Amino acid sequence: MQQGKQSVAFEKPVYIMSAACMVGPKEGEGPLKDTFDVVVEDATFGKDSWEEGESEMMKQTSLLALRKAKIKTEDVRYLFAGDLLGQLIATTFGLKDFDIPLFGLYGACSTMGEALSLGAMTVHGGYADTVLATASSHFGGAEKQFRFPLEYGNQRPMSSTWTVTGCGAFVLSKEYGDVMITGITTGKVVDYGVKDSLNMGACMAPAAADVIFQHLKDFGTQPEDYDRIVTGDLGSVGKEILCKLLKDQGYDISKVHMDCGMEIYDDPEQDTHAGGSGCGCSAVTLAGKLLNELREGIINKILFVPTGALLSTVSYNEGKSVPGIAHAVVIEKRQKA
Repeated sequence: MQQGKQSVAFEKPVYIMSAACMVGPKEGEGPLKDTFDVVVEDATFGKDSWEEGESEMMKQTSLLALRKAKIKTEDVRYLFAGDLLGQLIATTFGLKDFDIPLFGLYGACSTMGEALSLGAMTVHGGYADTVLATASSHFGGAEKQFRFPLEYGNQRPMSSTWTVTGCGAFVLSKEYGDVMITGITTGKVVDYGVKDSLNMGACMAPAAADVIFQHLKDFGTQPEDYDRIVTGDLGSVGKEILCKLLKDQGYDISKVHMDCGMEIYDDPEQDTHAGGSGCGCSAVTLAGKLLNELREGIINKILFVPTGALLSTVSYNEGKSVPGIAHAVVIEKRQKA
């Protein structure tokens, strides 16, 4: 049912039947390396280009999630998927042989939250028994598209983040699962006029603050009602801005806040500066570390808030600002009867 201004509370939970995550070599050297299903040493995933490699990564991750759920592609009613490449080519080429109706999504780095939100509403509404939600990103493809070719070797400022090469896939169903989605809050486009595309945290933090504030109001909850409030890829710069913006509005999330971008890399060892970013950043952290901790009872309830910067090469070259967006998903451990 509708909850407050921007949220939906599910009378019956939607279950995460299974999840899978696949990452590239740099992610496999980071602090979360033991939580990923597959670490691939070849960043092209056996293909001729980064873009083809990302498609292959999405395909293989999605198939692994289906195998974990013990279902086949024909058992899936809809696909909700997206990536960072123009026209969603990682998604379309990666999943085109699945023969499943596709909703191609673009929410920048917030796409995993958008896919889980729409997938959960579709299942809860009775329009599908089972759906697959997935999102990916690739360092090489994203850098080439949004910034400079890697061969250029440009200097990266300390506020910059490192695009994660990774994909996360989730099978959602009304059938049993150890972890469940119980509510969502859909974010708005928020633009504070920041034009520095290399400072993604500053661009996205206002949108994260906006949707978290609205979620807490809509559900009548406090930050301490969640074991963790998890943002997607604000990094160290965005984290500071987020906590200050919410504190100014009466909410102190500092004790429960976690950022996937700050978890996935070890900056002193890996030289990633402010942290990780990209659709894959939050997707693989949720599919690996966070779902594992939920299943094991280390945590029982999280607010998952992937964040996205809504820019393109066209908007950047025309001198436009970088608006942000974020989507919140309530994910809980299934309580035994």
